[in-house]
Amino acid sequence: MKEITELNFPEDIRYSKDHEWGKSIDGKVRMGISDYAQDQLGEIVFVELPEVGDIFQKGEECGTLESVKAVSELYMPVGGAVISVNSQLEDSPDLVNSEPYGSGWIIDVAPSDASEMDELMDRDRYMEELKGIEP
Repeated sequence: MKEITELNFPEDIRYSKDHEWGKSIDGKVRMGISDYAQDQLGEIVFVELPEVGDIFQKGEECGTLESVKAVSELYMPVGGAVISVNSQLEDSPDLVNSEPYGSGWIIDVAPSDASEMDELMDRDRYMEELKGIEP
């Protein structure tokens, strides 16, 4: 596992306490897991995605990631309807490891309340949160 300072946390992304990220793009929110989360999980071997049209509340479980170490739930950083899923992850779940903020994104959501993005942590606050986790 890497040190926090070795991980990538883009400034244009918001982060949840559950280590998911959200990024507003043209009225939708793209969601994935943070570099910290993928580093902690290790090699991702399977991603269980929700269905397009599924509706979730903020913080609700919306899928799972299976790694060689463990199975981890995915939680919605904002509430809304799933409008697309990253089908590339079906054949290449390792994209979550190699490009967690790029081609390793997980779902796009039409947010039910766009202000929920404001409740997520910015990069600096998220890094402070992670420093509290480190042993």
